Amino acid sequence: MNAPTKFLFDVDFAGGADRKSAISLAEHGQKLAAAEAAAQRRGYAQAQADATVEAERRVAGALERIAAGIAEAANALTAIETRLECEAVEVAVAVAKKLAPALIAREPFAEIAALAGDCFRQLVAAPHIVVRVHDALYATAQQKLDEIVRARGFAGRLVVLAEPEMAPGDCRIEWADGGVNRDSAAAEAAIGAAVAAYLAARRGAAGSPSTAAAAAAGAQRHLEEIAR
Repeated sequence: MNAPTKFLFDVDFAGGADRKSAISLAEHGQKLAAAEAAAQRRGYAQAQADATVEAERRVAGALERIAAGIAEAANALTAIETRLECEAVEVAVAVAKKLAPALIAREPFAEIAALAGDCFRQLVAAPHIVVRVHDALYATAQQKLDEIVRARGFAGRLVVLAEPEMAPGDCRIEWADGGVNRDSAAAEAAIGAAVAAYLAARRGAAGSPSTAAAAAAGAQRHLEEIAR
């Protein structure tokens, strides 16, 4: 009996199958370098995209802050304009309050003559007209009102009465079915109320629109009262 033969691993069992040839070290290095370069390009592109997004975000934030600053500056300028306007009105009113008494003291009959002239022009057919003035102006009123009556063609009866309680420059003109009154104190109070309402409307313009509108309406009512 023959002894078994040992396997010496000298038989190729691949049976002629194709083998993949190994790449050289140089080629491997080239492919590795190409892969690294591609990765760097992708990373650079991503970094640029991220930087662009961040820059746009910062620009948008800066524009929002600029817009808010402009709006705040506009509001501040509006407030300054309103304050200056209100101060100018207050100064004008204060000056008028000082000038009006001086002008009345210099020409106490001027406003009375103007009011009487307008009335006589429209009341030429009235049977009589009564004019009440301060007693210090009684003599002057009698003389000058007679001249105004003749100039306006009034043919009725003119009665001039002295009223010691009436302020100089004030008067009341009465006829059969009506009358008109010049009361400087009442006019000053109405003007003061109208100015106060106007200033409240201007200063409240930045607040509630309804409040400003109500104040403006109040100013208009006071001005209508002055006109009457």
